[in-house]
Order: sequence, then C-alpha cells, then structure tokens
Amino acid sequence: MSENTIVWAAWILGAYLVGGIPFGYLIGRMRGVDVRTVGSKNIGATNVFRTVGKKWGLVAFACDVLKGFLPTLAARRFLPEAALWVGVACVVGHMLTPYMKFKGGKGVATAFGMLLGLAPALVGCAFAVFSLVFALTHYISLGSCLAAAFLAVMVWFPVLGVRGAADLPQCVLVTLVALFVIWKHRSNIKRLATGCESKIYLFGRRKDG
Repeated sequence: MSENTIVWAAWILGAYLVGGIPFGYLIGRMRGVDVRTVGSKNIGATNVFRTVGKKWGLVAFACDVLKGFLPTLAARRFLPEAALWVGVACVVGHMLTPYMKFKGGKGVATAFGMLLGLAPALVGCAFAVFSLVFALTHYISLGSCLAAAFLAVMVWFPVLGVRGAADLPQCVLVTLVALFVIWKHRSNIKRLATGCESKIYLFGRRKDG
C-alpha cells in the first residue's frame, strides 16, 4: 500500500468519524430529551428544533453544517484531490453514524456544509431554493428535497464555479449524495402526500382564524 493511499484513507476515515458525531442526539440529551424517542425520532436538527426548542435546533443545524464544511475545507487546503471524497465521507458519517449503530440523520445540513466547502455559489443558490420553499410552505422536508434535486441537476452544468460534466467524479458523487438525501426523506414524502407532515414556524406559529 502506497503512502498516498494511506494518507487518503486516513483523511476519509477521519472525515467519516467526524461526520458521524451525533450532535442532535447529544444536544437533546444535554436538555434531557432523547430525540430518538420523540417527534420523528430522527437525530437531525429538524427533530431537535421540534422537540427540544428552536434555539437548540439552530445550534444542532450549525454543528451539522460545520462537520461537513470544516473537513472539506481542510482537505481543499492540504489534499485538494481528495476534498470531494472527504466531504462525501462526512455526509455518509452523518447518515450512517458508527456511534449509533449506523442509524443517523438525513444529511441535509452536513451535505450543505460539504458543498459549501466545494462550491459555495452553487450551494448559495440551493439554499435560496430551500429558503423560498420553506418560507412559502413551512415544510423543512419539502425545501430540503427540492434543494437536493436542484443540486443533483445543476452540478452537471458549468455554472456558479462548478466545472459541470467536465469533472465527472464530482458530478456523480454530488448527484448520488443528493439522491440519497431525498431517499432518506421518503417517510416525509409520504406524509407530505397524505397531508400529515408537520410544519415548522421559525418565528412562532401562525394563529388560526
């Protein structure tokens, strides 16, 4: 095994382990709530937001973003040819965390952080899609799925600082991550289709009537 292979493996394994840190679960436990047993029973920031509180949900979101962003950014600085793989390892770690029997979150925040490190302009546009959909519908899941779909399509075009199909590995991996994020939301999609999905009101619930 070459030294370069060992270095790559160490970076990717380290990124996977960092990505696997279950911040949502840890924050919930700090507040006396096991998020695995309440709400959607997911350890991601959205369930923390619903069950622990808005402030703590935003903290969980920020932590999940940073654990995708910082390793990817570091890899771009010190091992640029492995940056994409390092970022993907972070996302996989969040979705299949080794600290919780390979059950994790849905990967939106961590994927956002990874892509922010790789292609900030493209991610800014995807975040705009998410923000618009969320503002109009109050469904985080719908905004997340549409933003992921936007990324899966737009990464193939040479726009917003992305090389498009000229960088085939990046296009394929980003598309797979985006599709995996959508697949992880399949229960939310079912609830959206039946009108049973919970809405999130960032600045307080709208009064009826």
